[in-house]
Amino acid sequence: MRIEHVAMYVKDLEKTRDFFEKYFGAVSGAGYHNRNTDFRSYFLSFEDGARLEIMTKPGMDDAEKALARTGFAHVAFSVGSRELVDELTKRLKADGFEVVSGPRTTGDGYYESCIVDLEGNQIEITV
Repeated sequence: MRIEHVAMYVKDLEKTRDFFEKYFGAVSGAGYHNRNTDFRSYFLSFEDGARLEIMTKPGMDDAEKALARTGFAHVAFSVGSRELVDELTKRLKADGFEVVSGPRTTGDGYYESCIVDLEGNQIEITV
């Protein structure tokens, strides 16, 4: 069994798509729009076959996202090396994204950093 894809609702569909394309090499499929409900989405594909569906629709509740909360905590992207973790973290920080941890080696041996994306979601960057 494998996870087919993960989905997340966002306020700004286009900016979120651009974010994942620019920093994580996502390739966007064609957009979907349900004209009856005004639901819109894109499937973003990544080099190893993983997929992320980003979605939006009118009237969503956009409650504040505490970093320590129940539910899905973060999505992690493996970039292949410590150097690439450092590079991408530095690039994201320079572009104004909050780095909440790292780069560092965690107690369980992962080399990682965590940033907060434009929608308040935590993204982990790891080897």
